Amino acid sequence: MRGQISDVGEFIRQQRERSAMSVRKLADLAGISNPYLSQIERGLRKPSADILKSVAKGLSISAETLYERAGLMEKKERPTVKEAIAEDAALTPKQKQALLQVYSSFTTGTKERNESN
Repeated sequence: MRGQISDVGEFIRQQRERSAMSVRKLADLAGISNPYLSQIERGLRKPSADILKSVAKGLSISAETLYERAGLMEKKERPTVKEAIAEDAALTPKQKQALLQVYSSFTTGTKERNESN
């Protein structure tokens, strides 16, 4: 269990830093104290589902993502981008085709470019 606690804390820290947000700012947004958030990030505290939900909102990510990291929820199989586009009932066939073309244009050759760098 200790691994899951530190995993969620590390993930929160990474997301906070990616958002260029201070511990103080995220703590304020989540409605928790700076020291408590710091302890969560260092894996010293196990946050409740409510705290994770508040932190997720402050980070603008889904609560489910943090629940999975904390071991409170089983990880769901997520569809690929192409599958999600194909399954989206809100899109017309032409919109789906356009999105798939744009996605393909961004990803074609990405693996090769990354390997050469």
